[in-house]
Amino acid sequence: MSITVTQVIERKNAEDMFLAADLEVMEKMEDEVKEKRPPLKIVWRNIIMFTILHLGALLGAYQFLFEAKWQTCFWATALYIGSGFGVTAGAHRLWAHKSYKATLPTRVFFMLWFTMAFQNDVIEWARDHRCHHKWTDTEADPHNSKRGFWYSHVGWLCARKTEKLKEMGAKIDLSDLYADPVLTFQRRTHLWTYLLLLYFHLLHCRHYYPLVALLCFILPTVIPVYYWDESAFVSFYVAAIFRFAFTLNCTWLINSAAHMFGYKPYDVTISPVESAWTNAMAVGEGGHNFHHSFPQDYRASELSYFTNWTRAVIDGMAHLGLVYDRKTVSDASIKSIMQKKGDKTGHWHH
Repeated sequence: MSITVTQVIERKNAEDMFLAADLEVMEKMEDEVKEKRPPLKIVWRNIIMFTILHLGALLGAYQFLFEAKWQTCFWATALYIGSGFGVTAGAHRLWAHKSYKATLPTRVFFMLWFTMAFQNDVIEWARDHRCHHKWTDTEADPHNSKRGFWYSHVGWLCARKTEKLKEMGAKIDLSDLYADPVLTFQRRTHLWTYLLLLYFHLLHCRHYYPLVALLCFILPTVIPVYYWDESAFVSFYVAAIFRFAFTLNCTWLINSAAHMFGYKPYDVTISPVESAWTNAMAVGEGGHNFHHSFPQDYRASELSYFTNWTRAVIDGMAHLGLVYDRKTVSDASIKSIMQKKGDKTGHWHH
C-alpha cells in the first residue's frame, strides 16, 4: 500500500519540524506535480499596493541621494540595519530555528525591531520559514524557487497560498512560539489603523498592529522632523517608505537570488547558494548553502563578522549575558558534509 504525504509527515517528530529538510515528503510532493504545477490565484490588490509602495520608494531613493539632510540618511540607514537584525537575529535565528536562547529584554528588543521591519508577525513569519526549510522548493514552500525568480522574490506575496502549503503548514509545530509571551503580545495587539491601511494590505496580513504604525512609519518620520527640522515629506518617503521597501527587498533576495546565483561548497544537491552580496545586504543571511545544510547553527554561515553582522550582534550580546545556548555544528561535521556533498570545483551555480 502506498504511503501518503500526510501519513509520512505524521510519523515525524514535531521537535524536528524546523531543523532539516524532509526529503521523503519533498520527493512525494514533487511527484504529485510532475506533470504540471497548480495554477496560482493572483491577488491583484496586492500587486497594485506593492506597485504603489515601490513607486513611493523610488521617490524616497531620489530624496535620499539628492534632497534629504545627512542626518536623515544616517537615520534611515540605522533603521534599515536595526530592523534587519529584528528579522535575522530575531524572527529567523532565535524564533524560527531556535538556534540560541535570549533573555526577556533581548526578546522584546528583537520583537520591536522586527515590528519596524513589518514582515507580518513573528509567529506567522516563523511558520512560513519552517515550511520553507522542511519542504524547500516544493508546493509546500511559501516562496518555491522552482516557480522562478520573481515568484520567490515577491510573487508569492501576490498570490494565494497553494493548497499544499495550507495543508502542510497546518502540521508545523508552533507551540514553542505561542509559549513566548513576547510573541503572543505582538500577535494580540491588533487594530485597524486607517491612516496606513493602504500599506498594511501589502503583505496580505490578517492582523493590524498599532506597534507597526508607530515603529515602522510614525517614529521614523517624526524624529527627523522634530530633531533636525527635516521636511515631513522627505522624512516620510526616506526614513519610512524607502527604508521599509529596501529592507523588504533585502530579505526577499535571500528567497530568490540566494537560491539561484552563487556557489555550493557544502551541498550541491540543494538550490540554496553562498552569496556574498546578499549576505551584506541582508546583514549576514547570504551564506544560504551553509544555512540549509546546517539550519540549527546560529551563525548561519562561516563568513566573517565583516559581512555576517548578525552573528557579531548575537556574539556581542552573549558576552553581555543577554544571549546563551548558541548552537553550532562541529568543524568535523562541516568538513564531512563538504567532502560528501560539496562542490569541489568552486563553480558558480545558476
